[in-house]
Amino acid sequence: MNLPPGEHIRVSHTALHAFVAEVGQTVGLPADKAALLAELLVANDLRGVFSHGTRQIATYARLMRDGRLNARPDVRVVKETPASLLVDGDGGLGYFPAYEGTRRLIEKVQQGSIGVLLTRNHGHFGAAGLYSRLTLPHDMLCYVTSGHQLHLRAGEPIYDAAGGSPMSFSAPTAEEDPLVLDFGTMHDLYRSSPHRDDIARLAPGLVLRSIGMGAVCQSWGGLLAGVPIDPERAERAFSGANQGSLVLAFQIALFMPPEQFKCEMDTYVRQVGQLQPLEGFDETYLPGGVEAARERAYREQGIPVGPDHQQQMEEIAGELGLAAPW
Repeated sequence: MNLPPGEHIRVSHTALHAFVAEVGQTVGLPADKAALLAELLVANDLRGVFSHGTRQIATYARLMRDGRLNARPDVRVVKETPASLLVDGDGGLGYFPAYEGTRRLIEKVQQGSIGVLLTRNHGHFGAAGLYSRLTLPHDMLCYVTSGHQLHLRAGEPIYDAAGGSPMSFSAPTAEEDPLVLDFGTMHDLYRSSPHRDDIARLAPGLVLRSIGMGAVCQSWGGLLAGVPIDPERAERAFSGANQGSLVLAFQIALFMPPEQFKCEMDTYVRQVGQLQPLEGFDETYLPGGVEAARERAYREQGIPVGPDHQQQMEEIAGELGLAAPW
């Protein structure tokens, strides 16, 4: 899904950041939130997670411009305990409550060993790995998920039960690239997948596990955040604020010295790198390794921006009277 585009132009991450921030401010985002959104979207592009990178600004800008999302949300903590936070996104994008909430959660975990964040009343929060990576410098393990409004109808395929289904897990290392598993459990099983029925016939257990993981995303990250199963029961000031998210983090030191764990992780990464790759692949990595390698390259060479990506950004630039970043 996130293979580098064959046909592309190279654009510096700084140029993309400036463009996204400008678009955000043009549709009403305060400068600080526009800059944060740009930072997070560019971070995904740098890692090759193009589906959740700067191309998304076109969708977000229209949602805010058209009043479906709040461009000036008052993000606030509405409930707090020593080990938990509930953050309301006030109808805006999910990046703001999830990012600031995770930063506050890290402080709690540093003081109390384990903690959980729940966010509610917001739109898309992007790639789950944005938040699991925040815990890496703090000797923590982390799990992130999100759920959104479902529209289940009798007689439709069971695949619909899983929703959007993002998940991320992270584990730090001492010297090697950290483990960052960042994925959607159903991305090969959407309606648009030409091979969905073939996959189900060949590997029904794999499909059922994917749906099961999607159900965890929906229940932990959606239902728990107040997103009802029946959309008619949803009460929203902003129609696009149909999602929630959950972040769970805990200290490695609860169970072993962090340095010992990270040294073992280094050994794990190195030995996996010596295994035989899958057919069609040249190298082997733990999750997060290929993205880290891309980030190092793209910071120097520029981010590869494919034709569809270019078109989406040129269209929103034209609608807002701005210049594209190339």
